[in-house]
Amino acid sequence: MYSIRQEQMKEFIERNHVVTIKQLQLLFPEVSLMTIHRDLDALERNGSVVKFRGGAKSVRHAGDLEFNVRMHANNPGKNAIAQKALSLIQPHTSLFLDASTTNLALARVLPDINLNIFTTGPSIALELCRLHNPVVTVCCGTINRKNLAVSGQNTLQMLEKVNIDMAFVGVSGSSVEAGFTCGTESDMLVKQMVIHKARTSVIMCGRDKLSCLMPYTFATFSDVEYLISDEQLPLEYAEAAQRAGVTVL
Repeated sequence: MYSIRQEQMKEFIERNHVVTIKQLQLLFPEVSLMTIHRDLDALERNGSVVKFRGGAKSVRHAGDLEFNVRMHANNPGKNAIAQKALSLIQPHTSLFLDASTTNLALARVLPDINLNIFTTGPSIALELCRLHNPVVTVCCGTINRKNLAVSGQNTLQMLEKVNIDMAFVGVSGSSVEAGFTCGTESDMLVKQMVIHKARTSVIMCGRDKLSCLMPYTFATFSDVEYLISDEQLPLEYAEAAQRAGVTVL
């Protein structure tokens, strides 16, 4: 019985890449929470999954996809989100753009107006070089070769001294229960700080990210002011946003 359930649990985690304990409880309602944790411990010991606080991920899923892979994923959706984001941007304000490919799409359509732009994405900074009026600052830190994002203690120290009017933050996955998630602890810390610092925080979440969940939650609905998606949100997301007072675009 145990081996059959553990095999089913392993297959479910591999299929979904990252899952929460709550999802596993719904999948196996006949067993206790303690039993689910014991099964996960057994799967982790044999190298099938990696446990983290509140869930587990497949060992085959090593976090965010590489930047060049994400560059070609859901481009129509990213472009739609970028166009909606433009309606929020006012001249003579300070913006933060994280290293997401959705923000790269935003950088490509950003008008040539007076802005102070801070970014943890070198690719985004290079794209913004086509403009003459914005002042563009690349945050210091250590670059992750996989997702081309800058992070680390130096990044956090720099952002601590920066005043941000509006932050545009991409996600790698999301759920109503877990909130907005990403693939690495270092990215989580940067996103958390930026959302805390910014006067207005904007989550950019394509419909394709609603069925995916990553290990690190960096924000919940109550932490942000806007949620931009490329399509109409499912009812449970729309209701969660309304309860938290989040404006959905």
